Order: sequence, then structure tokens, then C-alpha cells
Amino acid sequence: MDYQSIIDTYYPAGTALRDIYMRHCKSVADEALAIARRKSLPLSPDDIRAAAMLHDIGITATYAPGIGCRGAAPYLLHGIIGADMLRAMGVDERFARVAERHTGSGITAGEIEAAAMPLPRRDLLPETLLERLICYADKFYSKSGRMERKDPAKVEAQMARFGEGSMQRFRALSAEFG
Repeated sequence: MDYQSIIDTYYPAGTALRDIYMRHCKSVADEALAIARRKSLPLSPDDIRAAAMLHDIGITATYAPGIGCRGAAPYLLHGIIGADMLRAMGVDERFARVAERHTGSGITAGEIEAAAMPLPRRDLLPETLLERLICYADKFYSKSGRMERKDPAKVEAQMARFGEGSMQRFRALSAEFG
């Protein structure tokens, strides 16, 4: 799959948003590939790279001016939007699911309902090995600030702000990949 042509469709060269997008996604890809090597995960490096490079494709349609996103949708919807974009382009469902399920440490239907999040009322939890790996690697890199790798304790503290369920899921991902 030519993930770069998909990125080029939505993120024009020479824009600040593209630079942020590429830097973030490359960091996530490198992190995921390093984990896969260290843990001898039965995943194709090409699939890992493509999933990492496309996991945030939907941010372009959201409103997050701090990182140059000028769309109308709430940022929380970027995974759902990205999955829809990838499906509309005929991209393999494996990659659409990574985009759809990487937010936070996954989000349950109950959490969506309780917090009245503008998301479909269904579980959006990373299930497959590829989904879990990209979800985990993504937590270490922000799209703002210095964009350096975060310390695991800082990531855990950030996950704790979203409730016990989020924290427990992150700890499970840490046990699997850390």
C-alpha cells in the first residue's frame, strides 16, 4: 500500500500541518517498529509502518488550531473520521481499524455514553496486535510542543486523567509492549 500518496492527498507539501503530521507519525512508526523487533512480534514491518503513518489521517478534518488543524469537527473524532476516509479510499480494513481505535487507550461505549462524547456509542478498543501496538506507541508522542518521546510515567499520569478504565487499559498495553 502506498500510504504516502494518501498522506499527500490530505496534507500538502510545505504546510505546517504536514510537517507536524509527518514528524508525529514517523516517531510513532519508529517506536512501534522498535517494539516489534524487541518483542519479536509476528507483524510485517511494512504493515506497522503503514498503520503508524495513517493512524492520524483524520486530524485534517478537525479543529485543533494549535497544530494547524482548521476543520470543523471536534478533535476527538479524528479516529472515526480517519477510518471513514480510509474506507472510502478502499484501504485495507486493518488500517482503518487502527485509525478508529487508537484514541487514548481505547474508549468503551460506556465511557462514551457517560461523558456524552461525540462518538458512536460502541466500543472503540484496540483489539488486534497491530491496533494495540500503534495505540501504545502513539501515546509517547504529542503533536505539539517539542514532540520528544514522553517518559512512561508521564504517559501513565495522562491516561489516569481519563479514568480508571483508561489507566487499566494503558497498563495492560505497557505489560504487553513495554
